[in-house]
Amino acid sequence: MNVQSKTVTGKALWVTEKSPDLDNLLIDVIEPAIPQHGPGQVLVEIKAAGVNPSDVKASLGHMPHAVWPRVPGRDFAGVVVDGPAHLIGKEIWGGGGELGITQNGSHAKYMALPQAAVREKPVNFSMEEAGSIGVPFITAFEGLREAGGVQPWDNVLVCGANGKVGQAAIQLATMAGATVFGVEYKPMEFLGHSAQPIEMFDSSSQDVAELVREKTGGRGADIVFNTVGSPYFEMANKTLAKQGRQVFISTFDRAVDFDIFAFFRGRHKFIGIDTLALDSVYGAKIFDVLKPKFEAGVLKPFPINPETVYGFDDAAKAYASVLRATPERVILKP
Repeated sequence: MNVQSKTVTGKALWVTEKSPDLDNLLIDVIEPAIPQHGPGQVLVEIKAAGVNPSDVKASLGHMPHAVWPRVPGRDFAGVVVDGPAHLIGKEIWGGGGELGITQNGSHAKYMALPQAAVREKPVNFSMEEAGSIGVPFITAFEGLREAGGVQPWDNVLVCGANGKVGQAAIQLATMAGATVFGVEYKPMEFLGHSAQPIEMFDSSSQDVAELVREKTGGRGADIVFNTVGSPYFEMANKTLAKQGRQVFISTFDRAVDFDIFAFFRGRHKFIGIDTLALDSVYGAKIFDVLKPKFEAGVLKPFPINPETVYGFDDAAKAYASVLRATPERVILKP
């Protein structure tokens, strides 16, 4: 896509090279030309944009397919300011795997977006709430969908329950009526919203697989949503029920020990979700499903803490806090 320029105005984050580490993030603040939307696109004035682990990892060079240089940012809420007349003025929300990775993203005052990805935000959401939803809920929704969907009779274990994807998965699974358990690496209460109570486990001091089987009458977990990867891999496999499914979205170690015999005898399935492959138009279709639930209050946005809403001049601090596991949703505002 060729982006031409009209007028210089507004700020944007600009990443031109791999950052050495979290203490030395190479993120510039520039004042670029307003992108001129091409055919089939609109121009969006960004009002709020979530910061996700993938934004930070791309800046650290952990995503080889991320282009350089670029404006980062995958999630957004804003207002359409140029494009077809019937779309101008709409308050919209969204997120996409191409944004901030293979094309300029949402950590800017203005962003070009496909018209097919334009969706009005929930009427009961602030811009900050709308800008926080994207990647966590798209990832959780797609993972559970690929796992066959959640049924009221399912037992679901979410590893990394207090991460934003974990919290989204728990919202969706409890909304479906499933029995849901969460696990973290130390004793924690569940920090998110759920449609019904969930029980939290501590993997540092408890045998999580044994506890899940005990509490499910020996059956185990029909779905394990493993947001962390290798640290929970062995435990999660031991937790799986017959025909159980384990969903992966991330990992620390790429190679893990794998008991093939237990896998095929248990008729298990492993499901990998890469939301970088899901563009903003695909994400908009997921938002079509989720929006009525958010407007009805069945699903809840992440609470927005004013202390973790950052301006662009504090972008490096905002980015670093995400990989340092802040419990809050981190938001950037132009």
